[in-house]
Amino acid sequence: MSTQAARDVIDAMLARRLPAGAKSWLAERRAEIGRGPSDDRFAQWISLASRYAPRRELAPDAAECAAAERALPGWNPERWSSLETLRVALVLARPDLDDPGCERALEEAFRFADQGELCALYRAIALLPDGQRFAARAAEGCRSNMGVVFEAVACDSPYPRLYFDEVAWNHLVIKALFIGAPLWRVHGVDERLSPELARMALDLADERRSAGRPVPPELWMCLGTHGGARGLESLEREVSPGNANEAGRRGAVLGLARAGALDRVKQLEAEAPGSLLAETARAALAGATDSRAFRVLAEGGS
Repeated sequence: MSTQAARDVIDAMLARRLPAGAKSWLAERRAEIGRGPSDDRFAQWISLASRYAPRRELAPDAAECAAAERALPGWNPERWSSLETLRVALVLARPDLDDPGCERALEEAFRFADQGELCALYRAIALLPDGQRFAARAAEGCRSNMGVVFEAVACDSPYPRLYFDEVAWNHLVIKALFIGAPLWRVHGVDERLSPELARMALDLADERRSAGRPVPPELWMCLGTHGGARGLESLEREVSPGNANEAGRRGAVLGLARAGALDRVKQLEAEAPGSLLAETARAALAGATDSRAFRVLAEGGS
């Protein structure tokens, strides 16, 4: 990943959105950052950015999202705000991104950050060189009780897939399911399935059923071929006509396909012609079973 490429993408997005006064402020701060401000001063600028950029959505267009993906595969700024983007630009303006001084300054900023500042700082670390340095800090963000902070670490970023060990990764995935964060937006789920993650997901499914609560459709992303007999049994229970959770049934169809049970998926397609379940089965048989296939189910669409 080229940090300079990320800077270029961010600069281009801000150039189209910031008013003249904000552009001047950013240019002045960049010049001062280049001269090496104190850690306290740098943290103050992260906070003061709220005076110069709106909190509304950045709303990048398709070309801007494609540029972000080229700069860093897995980076998706669709849900960033303009203010977060300005704050990330301040971080990337530091000339010492490879040095311990940058780590110290960022940690100081994290210490005093409010919710919005935390989101921006967590988004920024994915764009920094030698990202492994920040793995403990990112894992702490995943333990946050603030859903937006958790999503700033976990979603629309390649960071967790690249740098989290198995324990931290599994914790992230299961917490996303537990709090209702969009698992389909966690980059790399399809590549980091494991027997342990499948076991944890199946335990959560059992807990939800015992409590009389529906199983999140995205939970079936976590099995793949690792669920074994227990996974197939749980999928069959979910896909049963007696299950009133239609999104869960469709998610289980995708889970069966991901487990390799294609004959069963064909049978389900034949049993319910014209239904959304059959439509999902047909798409799964055509190969649409990756995490993106769960988006419609997670968002409650058809």
